[in-house]
Formats: sequence, C-alpha cells, structure tokens
Amino acid sequence: MLYNLAIFIYGILMRIGALFNEKAKKWVLGRKNLWSTLPNINNRKVIWFHCASLGEYDQGKPIMEAWKKEHPKDFLLVSFFSPSGYEHIAKQSIGDFTCYIPLDTKKNAKRFIAHFNPKKVFFIKYEIWNNHLTVAKENGAELFSISAAFRKNHRYFKWYGGTFRKSLFLFDHIFVQNEMSKKLLNQIGISEVTISGDTRFDRVMQRAAKSAENKIIAPWANQESIFIVGSSWPDDEEIIIPYINDFKIKSKVIIAPHEVDQKHITQIESQLKVNYQLYTKLLKGEELKQHTQVVILDCIGVLAEVYKYGEIAYVGGGFGTGLHNILEPAAFGLPVIFGPKHEKFPEAQIFIDNEIGRSCDENKSFYKAYLSFKKDKLENQVLTFMESQRGATSIVMKHFLASKG
Repeated sequence: MLYNLAIFIYGILMRIGALFNEKAKKWVLGRKNLWSTLPNINNRKVIWFHCASLGEYDQGKPIMEAWKKEHPKDFLLVSFFSPSGYEHIAKQSIGDFTCYIPLDTKKNAKRFIAHFNPKKVFFIKYEIWNNHLTVAKENGAELFSISAAFRKNHRYFKWYGGTFRKSLFLFDHIFVQNEMSKKLLNQIGISEVTISGDTRFDRVMQRAAKSAENKIIAPWANQESIFIVGSSWPDDEEIIIPYINDFKIKSKVIIAPHEVDQKHITQIESQLKVNYQLYTKLLKGEELKQHTQVVILDCIGVLAEVYKYGEIAYVGGGFGTGLHNILEPAAFGLPVIFGPKHEKFPEAQIFIDNEIGRSCDENKSFYKAYLSFKKDKLENQVLTFMESQRGATSIVMKHFLASKG
C-alpha cells in the first residue's frame, strides 16, 4: 500500500513539475498517448527489455543484439523510464517497438502486460518496478536482471526495505557485475545469481572498433594529443577551464558539456580566454582553424566518436549529478579523471585500482592527476584492461542456450 501510494504521489508531482520543468514535461507528454500507439503483436513471442535511460540501454543492447541473432522471429519490446534515454534512442532503437514504461500503478501494469504478454522480461541494472514485475510474473513471464550492481547501503538490504527485497525475489535469475553483489543477494536468500560482469564493456569495445573518422575533428587533431572533457557540468568546468586559460593544459581541448542548452554553452564561452570554436558552426561550414585551442561540442551524439582523438579524458558528473560513462573513452585507450562522488559506479573504483583512473576533489588534485597521466603513457595498459573485461554478453547468453531459450 505504501509503495502504491508513493507511485501515485510521484505521478502527481511529475504532472505538477511538467508545468515548470522541460524534462518532467517530456516525461508526462511521452506517456500521454501511449495506449493508442501500442502495436499489434500478431501472436509473436515478445521479449521485453526495460532500461532507465541511455546508459542502461547501452548495457542492454549487447544482449538485445545477441537475442535478435539467436531468435530473429521474436518481437523485441524496449521501454524507457527517462526522456533523455527515450528521445535519444527511439528512432534508432534495436527494438521492434520502443516506448516509455507506464507509471508503475497496478492498473497500468495489468494493461501493459495484457497487451504484450511478454515471455521473458529483462530489467537492466537498477531498474525495478514492482507492479510491472509482479504482473508479468503472474502472467507467466520469466524475469531477469542484467548487469545488476548492489551495495551494502542499498535499500534492499535495510530494515525498511522489505517491499523492495520482495521485488528481487521475483527474478528467475540475476546477472551481477561483481562478487560483492552476489554475496549481498546470497545473504538475503537469493541463490539464482551469476557473476557476468558489465555488458557495457562489450558495448563500448564494439563501438570503438567500428568508429568512423570525424571529418571535422580529424584534420585539426592531426596526431596531436587532445584532452577531452566529456559530459561536463558547471562544477567540472570551473575546475578545468582555469588550467586551459593559463595554458597549463598545453594540448588542444574538446569540451562536450552534458547539457547543451544555450545558457550552459554561453556560460562556458564566458569563462574561456583562449581561441575556441563551436561544433555546430563547424557543421555549417565554418573552417576549424589549426590554432584553435578548444572545440566546444554544443550538440549531442558526437562525443563517443571523438574520444578516438584523445590522449586523456575527464568525465563529468562526479561532483553531484552522478558519474557519466567512463568506459567510452577507455575503449579508445584513454585514462580517465573524474570527480569524488563515484561510490554508486563500481567501474570507477575498478579503474582506480587498475591505475587507469583517478578521482579528484578540487583543482590541485585534478591537475595532479592530469600531470600523472600526461607523464605516463597508458594507452596499452588501458586497452589491455578493457579487453580483459569483455565477455559478459556471452556469459548471459550461455545461460539461455543451456536452458534452450
């Protein structure tokens, strides 16, 4: 009852928030006409993958691709919780149908499950919606969690986490990233657990191998070392830009802010005292000059392909919003610097332990990390580590091949 009340209140708050917040507005409008857009399945076997946002989609995509290859006649349903994931992926999704997951009420869950009648359901990483999982289970679906990662302070393992713990017991099998996650699940009585690793390693290495040349950036990079600031927020930029202005970072720089609205871009421009150019203007024909010190990627969808020109990367979000993808630059051999709040991201500590990542908490520690990576050429070490982490997709798929689907 408390869970359902919380979901009801959440729905009301999102509708109120939609009056003032653009992301909340997209969340509400994206679900407004959902029921009228649901496709006719035509008796096909539905396999449902649910992702919170873009990062979880990247974790799930290797499994989706492998499943599609093994079972080409199956209907792949892909759902998102967040607008930032749905809007970026919807038009290029591997799914036969891609949509928002309805608000997790019992009524919505019953209607959604009744329409699609999924036979297997995959929820990626942290996403767990109790009503949709319960109804799917009651409807005969097999439930799986992919690339899950758990910490001791997760609500599932707290005295007040009974409802959330029960949700974990709905899964037929849980594929986790590490030994700690398996141990925590075993301690509460869940034994159907396999340590598979993180499928994102498979995804980023696959993308890196297929990356094409960026015709705008390549001539400017011209085999020089490039420092890449990816998915940055103002807290990140306030630390880094002074070192760019003082030429303590002597290499060329690419800044790719997480938010590319005009206000944020203008804020970055106002701080820079060196020559810079905007990527959107380069797309319109402006010449990228060799003496330009900084290129600002003021649009989305380019960052992943320009990491290939980098030597060192800084990845933002580690000062409060949540660390962004540090695997993407590492897939090209770049060591990574990031902010101090990374306890929810196990890959960050793994990078630190393997000396290919460093955490910074202020200006001096950032620059110390930068100088350290500048001194030690780590490309081969980074790539060797990334290769060693591949294989999660194969481990997951072996489970289904062994059980014949």
